[in-house]
Amino acid sequence: MAQSVTTMLKDGQEYMKTWPLRKELYALFPDCRVVAATRFAIKVMPPLAVLACASIINVMGSEHIPQAIAIGAFFLSMPMQGLLWLGHRSNQTLPPAIQSWYQEIHSKMREQGCAVQRYKGKPKYRELARLLKTAFEDLDKAFTRNWF
Repeated sequence: MAQSVTTMLKDGQEYMKTWPLRKELYALFPDCRVVAATRFAIKVMPPLAVLACASIINVMGSEHIPQAIAIGAFFLSMPMQGLLWLGHRSNQTLPPAIQSWYQEIHSKMREQGCAVQRYKGKPKYRELARLLKTAFEDLDKAFTRNWF
């Protein structure tokens, strides 16, 4: 089922807030790098867009306003591209190898008495993000060291 762009952007924002940025996960998932780059782009790209537009108009004159608008739109689209990627990724089902890893972590956390959601037959990346965030927040480092 196709999602609307606004739904994907909202899912991307939620996924970006949920995904734990831990050094152990950087080698395993590209999501960490995309989350970090998107957060950076959200802070930096709007001022860069204004600066680029103002400098183009200042240097080249008002006859280059269409080019300045195009460059500004490009800079402003960068954070949206990251959010769209994250929104799409959050709704993808886990591949079989990661799904078995998810199931193992889920069962071990349940044994430890952590409050985790009920196991789903085909978990998605958003469920993995919630589970990993709960694992890193609630469990001690000795227990999570076994997984990474």
